[in-house]
This record gives sequence, structure tokens and C-alpha cells, in this order.
Amino acid sequence: MDLPRNRTFAGLMDEMAERYGERNFLTDNVRRLSYNEFRKEVRHLAKALYKLGVRKDTKVALIMGNQIEWVVIDFAVALLGGVLVGVNTWWKKMELEHALLSTDSSILIMVDQYLSNNYSLAMREIGDLSKALPLLKTIIGFGTDLLPGAMTYEALLKLADGVDDASIDELQKNVKPDDNAYLLFTSGSTARSKAVELTHRGCIENTHGIGERMYLTELDRMLMPTSMFWSLTCINGLFAVMTHGGSIVILFKYDIDDLFQTMERERCTGIYTLPNIALAMHAYPHRNKFDLSAWRTGTVRSGVIHLMHEMGAHEMISGYGLTEGYGHSCDTDARAPLATKMRNAGKPLTGVEIKITDPDTQQTLPSGTAGEILLRGYITPGYYKNPERTRETIDAEGWFHTGDVGVLEEDGSLTFRGRYKELIKTGGINVVPVDVEDVLHSHPRVRQAVVVGLPDKERDEIVAAMVVAHPGQTIDMKDLLAHCKKSAAAFKIPRYVLIVKDDEVPLTDTGKVHRGKTQEILEKYYLASKSTA
Repeated sequence: MDLPRNRTFAGLMDEMAERYGERNFLTDNVRRLSYNEFRKEVRHLAKALYKLGVRKDTKVALIMGNQIEWVVIDFAVALLGGVLVGVNTWWKKMELEHALLSTDSSILIMVDQYLSNNYSLAMREIGDLSKALPLLKTIIGFGTDLLPGAMTYEALLKLADGVDDASIDELQKNVKPDDNAYLLFTSGSTARSKAVELTHRGCIENTHGIGERMYLTELDRMLMPTSMFWSLTCINGLFAVMTHGGSIVILFKYDIDDLFQTMERERCTGIYTLPNIALAMHAYPHRNKFDLSAWRTGTVRSGVIHLMHEMGAHEMISGYGLTEGYGHSCDTDARAPLATKMRNAGKPLTGVEIKITDPDTQQTLPSGTAGEILLRGYITPGYYKNPERTRETIDAEGWFHTGDVGVLEEDGSLTFRGRYKELIKTGGINVVPVDVEDVLHSHPRVRQAVVVGLPDKERDEIVAAMVVAHPGQTIDMKDLLAHCKKSAAAFKIPRYVLIVKDDEVPLTDTGKVHRGKTQEILEKYYLASKSTA
């Protein structure tokens, strides 16, 4: 299918509404919207936000679970030239404060709670918002536990009265394809988390190529059980489907029973998954009771793609990507042999260049040789208000240095081998080890903590820690984990902790912690604990 003419979110919305009109676009656990209905809601909300003062480059932060309103707010902000700040729904007080402060967010739209997370409580814990977040002027709330001075979403919508079409049309015309549409965070960290700038053009053009690899059409219905704030969902999935006129089914929360029921009821032809979702689907004892005959495609990691194939989805794709590259930079062809899709991440998408270099000499390496993966083309313009980090990552020739290890094969396909960086990728989320170490160090009995990632079939990696107690003290494991649960998001809590003596922490010749040997020791004890469990 040809790439749509428009390269802005609102322009794409108008084009798809004109082309597909009453065809279903969005479905969640509450309601459905056609392309026309979606456009109508977006424009109404845009008028309200216009009255509130949203203009070009206004930062609007959004804390919300998976529901249609997430996408409506996204497009309404973009129509006016504003920038949506996608906030991780697992974050707590410190993380929320950092996200809002570091992005200069002046408006916050939030639900009072989602699943077990109470965001109203977390915001109250920040204290005096006028001092902690001086640029935050307006809070709009969903639910009953509103913050003092907050406006309800219903009250916001009433602000649209009296705003004419011409007012928002003029702002829409001034939005350019290379303007920022999103600020999304690359990892689940707090003070070290970086806000990535992402443009209208990159979101639309790059993801159209992803849809082409899946052979998407207007007849496809894609299930999205992954969180909306991830680039995997709000860029990769949303725009891959939308640029092909398809339909998106949003799962309010990940629940394996609801997932299968929804796939059957909605006749989903595709699904966006993570390894843990794929493994749970394959292991689900009642899966054969559901009619999944419509399912053919979607995205999944190469290591578990064969499980989806066994379930009848023979056109799944696997790929390689990161937030800074608009979701995916490489993808396999959906109709390639299964063995090929299991072996590598496919070839670069149209408009993406990849090369492999020696990280020390920066020399380009020949095919078949492992080195650092560099990307050029559809990559972020940079990290918001962080020119130093941007210069470190994007060189003078426009190459983005990923810090990942890979091999380019003779046919141009990429094989991902691992990470140079110390980031732990668990369940699709990047965790910075020092963030977890800081939490562990804040426990009164902990003297030292070293955090690494250990290989895990379900989550790619798990967070593991080696901990040393203060002299003369002992550490109660339950108390330590309870401390972590109070202080950090769930995905940062160590799944394995080994308590050792001070002299058992491996060091380099220069006296620094040897993370490689630490990982070896932790993996040995972790595997032993699993075999005796």
C-alpha cells in the first residue's frame, strides 16, 4: 500500500477519515470509534485545549492506561502543534516528578489511578507543586480522586464551546512534518531517564514500512496489549496500522483470559507482543477453545516467534529497534521462512541505514563481524534539553550510536547479539542498574549493592543484585524487597538477590567492581536456586 500523502498526525487523520470514513479505527473495552468519529472527537478536544492555551511546542504530559482517550488526546495535542509527553504508568513519586520537570510540562492530563497505581497519591507526595514543578499550570483529571485545583476531563471538553474551526485549522496548518510530536522516555529510570524527541514525519514514514513488512491492509485488526506510552505501541503499532487504514483493538490491561476472549470476539488478524506475552499465550491451557482463525501476523521477538507459528500465526515478524529509532529499524518479512525469522532481525526498513563499527576505532567492519550497531535515517533529532547526550550519541555524519552489538550478514540482514551498555532490558523496558543500586543503598542495613541483568527466557533479562550488609548487621530478604517495592517501579525490583561478604564482591585490577564476574557469580547461584526450588 502506498504511503499516505500527509506527514503530520492531524493531516494523516484527515486523510484516513476521508478515505475510510465509517470503517472502525479504534476499539477498547468500553466503546468503538470509526475514522470519522475519531476525527470529530479529536477536533472537539483540540478546541478545548486551544482555549486552555495549548499552542506550538506546548508540553502536555499524559498519565493514562490503555484506552481510546489516550489516542484522542495524543492527536488533539499534535493537531495544535503541541508535544505529548508519554508517562510510564508504573512510575511513582520520584519518577513522575522527574518526568514532568525535565520535559517542561505545563499541562498534565491524568487518571487518578490505574490498576494498583495511585497517581493522585503520588502527586500529593511531591508536595507543593508550584515549587517542585513551577511550569506545571494545569492538571486535568479522570476519576474521583482529583488533586486540589484540578479540572475534570468533562469540564475541559466544555471549553470547546465558542471556539470555531478556523482557530484550530490555522494552528494545524502551521505544524510541520519535522516538528516534534512526542517526548518519550527510553527507559524505566528516573533521574537518569532521557526524554527522546520524535517527529511527525518519523512516526508516519518509518512505521508505514513496518506495516509493509506485515502486509497490512484496511482489513487488518491489530490487538495492542502493550502499554500505550511505549514507542512499540504509540508509534510502531499505532501508525503501522493507521497508515494502512486498519483497525486497532486496545486491551485495557494485560490479562491472558481477556486477551484470548478479545482476539476471538474482535476477529483480530494481528497482535503486538513481548516475549512474556508470547510465552503466556503459548502456555495458556485453554487456548484451543478459542477461534483464532483470523490471526496471521503481528510482532514478536525472534526467540519466541516459533511459538506463535505453532499457534497458527504464520506471518508474524521480528525486528530490531529502540525508541530513538521510532520503534523498529529492521524487520523480517512476514512471509519469509520461519527459520529466517528465528535467525535474525531482518533487513533495514526503507529510509534506514545500518552499519557495524569497531567501538574503539570507529572503523566500519565487514559483514559477518560483530561490532556496534549504528543507525542513520529515521532517528531522533536528539534528547530534549540534553545537547551533551545528543552529541555523544549522534555523530557529525548523522549516525546514531546504539551501544548494541550486532552483525550484518551478507544479505544485509541484522543479527542482534547483545549490549555494550549496562542497561538491563526486562520485559521490553530498559532499567539502569545504578537506579536499582540507589534504592538498595537507601536501605539502612545495606552497605554495597551491585546490580546486573541475567538472561531470562520470559523477560529477556531479569534484574539481579549482589548485596553486602553493614558490618555486624544482617539483611532480612523480605524486608529488603518490601523496601524496594515502596521506593521503585515494579520492573526495577530485583528478582534475585544474593547476599555476600564484603570481600566476595569481584573487583578489577584498579579496584572497581567487575560487573562481568559479578554477573557470572549471580547467574551460577540463580540457576542453582531454580534447580533446587
